[in-house]
Amino acid sequence: MRGLLDAVMSLGRGLELPQVLRGIVEAAVTLTDAEYGALGVVGDRQKLSEFLTVGMSEELEARIGRTPCGRGILGELITNPVPLRLTDLSRHPHSYGFPANHPPMRTFLGVPVRVRDEVFGNLYLTEKRGGAAFDEDDEAVLTTLSIAAGVAIDNARMYHESRRRERWLEALGEITRSLLSGTDAGEVLHLIAERAMEVASADHAAVLLPAEPAAGNGPGLLTVEVAHGHGASRIDGLAVPADGSLAGLAARTGKPVASADAREDPRAHPMEAGEEHGEDLCGPTVSVPLQRDAGASGALRLSRLAGRPAFDDTEVKLISGFADQAAIALELARRRAESEDLAVLHDRDRIARDLHDLAIQRLFATGMTLQSATRLIDRPEAAERVGRAVGDLDTTIQIIRSTIFGLRATGDGTSGPSLRRSMAETAQAAGRTLGFPPSLRIEGPVDTNVPGELAEQVLAVTAEALSNVARHARARRVEVVLSVGDEVTLSVTDDGVGLGAAGSGAGSGAARRSGGLANMRSRAELHGGGCVVSSVGAGDGVGGGGTRVVWRAPLPE
Repeated sequence: MRGLLDAVMSLGRGLELPQVLRGIVEAAVTLTDAEYGALGVVGDRQKLSEFLTVGMSEELEARIGRTPCGRGILGELITNPVPLRLTDLSRHPHSYGFPANHPPMRTFLGVPVRVRDEVFGNLYLTEKRGGAAFDEDDEAVLTTLSIAAGVAIDNARMYHESRRRERWLEALGEITRSLLSGTDAGEVLHLIAERAMEVASADHAAVLLPAEPAAGNGPGLLTVEVAHGHGASRIDGLAVPADGSLAGLAARTGKPVASADAREDPRAHPMEAGEEHGEDLCGPTVSVPLQRDAGASGALRLSRLAGRPAFDDTEVKLISGFADQAAIALELARRRAESEDLAVLHDRDRIARDLHDLAIQRLFATGMTLQSATRLIDRPEAAERVGRAVGDLDTTIQIIRSTIFGLRATGDGTSGPSLRRSMAETAQAAGRTLGFPPSLRIEGPVDTNVPGELAEQVLAVTAEALSNVARHARARRVEVVLSVGDEVTLSVTDDGVGLGAAGSGAGSGAARRSGGLANMRSRAELHGGGCVVSSVGAGDGVGGGGTRVVWRAPLPE
């Protein structure tokens, strides 16, 4: 009795569940003078999820192999949770026998361990020392110990649950502070995956979001945006089907999906079970939906290594809370990006308005003043110079108007490629070959009225014409003008050696021999247009002679 009281007092002081469970088995072995003892925890489908032994060395357990799952005599207590005492367990009708390398066992005593009204597991004792059988006193002591064990297990569970909730609140507080501080959404998702894995005692966490069809993954796929923990580097960026995976099922249904073992779950994708890497990466797995707007579009998936306990209902609820935080992070990132884009558009509109109301009006007034003053100039040379200045002012006004239209155009990079921007990039790239930047002027609604296929042709012709100038013209200036009205007109003018000289410019014989001009003409004819190459006289265009290529194509109705 004194030993029983000491054991009960010792169990009451334990708070960590693994420590309490081992203390229960050790107390049972000591009180009943048994050689071997074990505690089997009953899990899903009335099978043993954990099996803790006392009396066997680690080497012996390794030779025996897998722990019991709850068949034979051990299963008898699971199906019929009442004390069972046997003098020879091999004679029991439900005896299943022992695996290889298992020590011989004859006498047996088992009692269930209840936590409130739930059977938590069973205490198993074998081989009473001295060759005697377990008696009624042993059964009574063990039954009393099992009641105290149930209380101790319940206390340890509540302590564990309170500690887990405390860690959960701390983690959510950290995530909330990151969201409010404007931290990048990717960093927040990494933090969510890391903290969810820690709180849920998982070995692996992943955030999966819908794959972009443009990325080549096709529709109906989820991409691993964030991976953390065991084997994370091997699956980061991989895609799983939305129809045919645990994460996809959670995303489609908007409800958590749990699996006791992803390796044996037909709903799981091979990647989720670790089969793609030839290892047992995932055993117990849970996927919870990431709700965005009206529907679930992604999932937060956590998993443990094979052989570990499955996720319980409380853990699933905690993980769902982290998924809600992840959804908030994604939504905030989207709204923040929209706000930044709107601010940029407002700023562009303000700049365009200021250019129109201030710069253009002042330039136009200056041009009118100079034009009226021309009539008062007696010397023809001076009048000609003023006229050229007025022409330059008109050209400057056209350039500013083109810039204003570009600022107000929809091709801002968020709704697809911009022809205006692509033309600037093409001219900049050609400048490295030419040795100087070509002049570029764009007039009209190029981003709104020119369809994508025709825009590709314009870019190809521009690149070809500038390449011809760089190879043959020996030019010092090149002017590129793209205008859009009823048709698309592209003009490339250089001040090089001209058509008649060897190694001439954009439309030279060299260009024709290389097939460059033929390519430009075929591109125009493909869209019902044409391409004309002509010489430029002194004082015309960029001045000093040269070659001009004019490429036209009508806009589709």
